[in-house]
Amino acid sequence: MLTPMVAGGVVFPGLFLLSKNTLQRLPQLRWEEADAVIVSARLVSSVQAIMASTAGYIVSTSCKHIIDDQHWLSSAYTQFAVPYFIYDIYAMFLCHWHKHQVKGHGGDDGVARAPGSTWAIARGYLHKEFLMVLHHAAMVLVCFPLSVVRRQGEGQGGPSPSAAAATVSVFPQYKQQHTLLHKVNGALMLLSFLCCRVLLFPYLYWAYGRHAGLPLLAVPLAIPAHVNLGAALLLAPQLYWFFLICRGACRLFWPRSRPPPACQAQD
Repeated sequence: MLTPMVAGGVVFPGLFLLSKNTLQRLPQLRWEEADAVIVSARLVSSVQAIMASTAGYIVSTSCKHIIDDQHWLSSAYTQFAVPYFIYDIYAMFLCHWHKHQVKGHGGDDGVARAPGSTWAIARGYLHKEFLMVLHHAAMVLVCFPLSVVRRQGEGQGGPSPSAAAATVSVFPQYKQQHTLLHKVNGALMLLSFLCCRVLLFPYLYWAYGRHAGLPLLAVPLAIPAHVNLGAALLLAPQLYWFFLICRGACRLFWPRSRPPPACQAQD
């Protein structure tokens, strides 16, 4: 168990530092630190999503029996991905920090920050990204022990890594919000999130019903209550994020037109 976790602890922070230093030091680029941090964090998230999706596909296509089949990659990748969630909490804070600096609340210009400003930024980060931080913490403290320690080799986590496919389309497109590529990426993100994060739960109930010979609507009554509760707790943030994605897509594809100058108030 230790080897995959150590590997993940090296790969994800190492890839972030490699990307950040390359963007900053390559003579053809020479990016500012804030831009390099934000793009590098998105790049690592995309790479992790591709790896998790690939692992989920391999496990899902290799295991035909939803309860009894086993695949070594399921447990191995779960252990490998644990350091990613810990790293990503810090990476998201770095992105929030640099965005805070860009907005003029402090910087590297030698001006002393007000006492407590660092704590204020941290509180702002937790307030803004509370659900994501809670999600990452739950993945490490709850989902990982349940999937690896208590599962005792029964069942597989193929669908869970596949849920990361929704993150693949969040590929680095920093400062390209008005391009066609950004709109295509937004549409792909909406569709992939719907299929891999929201519809995943009805699919799991359907797959178990097919295995047990039950209709879909009878599955919730046939499984333990704590399983339904866990599924509901996992689905709730997905629905919230999907709502935010839909709202962002509406703003992207149907932007509100500004009133013409003639309609503005005149002195």
